Amino acid sequence: MMKLWFFKNPIRHYSSKTTQKWRSVVGLEAGYQITQQRSPLAQYGNLHFFVYTPGVHKSPYSKEVRIKQLQLEQDSGKSLHDSDRSLIDLNRAGMGLMELVFEPDLTDGEEAAALVKELIAILKRIGTCSCKMEEGALRVDANVSIHREKEPLGVRTEIKNIGSVRGVASAIKYEINRQIEMKERGYDIINETRSWDAISKSTLPLRDKEEKQDYRYMPEPNLPPLYLSFGNLIPGLVNVKSLKEIQPELPAQIRIRLSKELGLTENQALLLVNDDVLLELFEETLKIKSLKPTLLANIIIYEFSKIITDFDKKPQEMTHWIMFLADSVHLLDTRQISRNTVRYLFEVLSKGCNKDALQIVHEQNLFQITDLEELRKLCEEVIKENETLVNTYKAGKKKVFKALMGKIALKTQDRADMAKCDEIMKNLLNKL
Repeated sequence: MMKLWFFKNPIRHYSSKTTQKWRSVVGLEAGYQITQQRSPLAQYGNLHFFVYTPGVHKSPYSKEVRIKQLQLEQDSGKSLHDSDRSLIDLNRAGMGLMELVFEPDLTDGEEAAALVKELIAILKRIGTCSCKMEEGALRVDANVSIHREKEPLGVRTEIKNIGSVRGVASAIKYEINRQIEMKERGYDIINETRSWDAISKSTLPLRDKEEKQDYRYMPEPNLPPLYLSFGNLIPGLVNVKSLKEIQPELPAQIRIRLSKELGLTENQALLLVNDDVLLELFEETLKIKSLKPTLLANIIIYEFSKIITDFDKKPQEMTHWIMFLADSVHLLDTRQISRNTVRYLFEVLSKGCNKDALQIVHEQNLFQITDLEELRKLCEEVIKENETLVNTYKAGKKKVFKALMGKIALKTQDRADMAKCDEIMKNLLNKL
């Protein structure tokens, strides 16, 4: 089970330098929490999403999780704990929030992290929340339990204080492994609340839940009911139908469009939609130049994203960068430059260069060598200059072929058309 809280217009934590005491910039704690828990706004929904973590999964797979309920409530404050003290942060006391509670349908931390990513993408698209976990706009609690196949769920522990999407995956992974180790050593799992320590990469005990807590729910006389209309517009009622009609294209719909209309792979569509900056760069670049969508997506995801992570800019503020990206991909697609040259161009751009990509290529003579006769001469020179490697290749150790190709790339400063060189070099070596 997992709980997520989303806030509108997050407020940063504030601490007085003189008194070193936490102050509330919203209001004093009320002493009780207003919540819709007994009468939630929505129940029994489901959310379909994809799980994909490069380096962990070879390819994306689909997953569906049940939404137990969605409710509005009031933030009651936040506890901060370390090894020798506890603090109460009342910065958000009294603020409204939305809580989503999910059924225990997830199997590991990567699935939980993917679910959070999907929710972030949805909420940012509809303008509900900034979803910046570092600012407290989104909070995640994870309930973890282990069990053997075909057996009921085990005793659960609740993890709090998770401050990032990757932290969600790491905290759950650690807790699963901790519980498995406890069971294998013959210990029982106790129902408790634990805190995630991002520094030690471990969960730490906060309080047990052995005794049922009496939260003493009571009706709130000053809170008017929220009435919804699912059909005709009725004065005083929130019209769900009209809201649904004006909502923007949602992440799942974007992924389908990118795949069906532009031919992007499932991986490409997923990675672009998960990052709104990369997605906007992709769509804005296609508007200014006719490019192969799959090639553009590949370059943005694996090359261009590396240089924009340190720049806090929105795509509309990156007009020169977008044009530079479009020209670079066009030069690569027309085989005028190599992929290594594209990387070099992006590196030059990140250092503040205001020149066009084509201008840099002209000035530094970075055009790819594609002439077959010139490439043949280069291959022959490399064979003559590397007799030891050639003899090793002839002796049957074909792995040294990569080293010979590396010599060509070094000799031409990555300007040689390596696909053509590959064929030429193999033909020359086979004739020896």
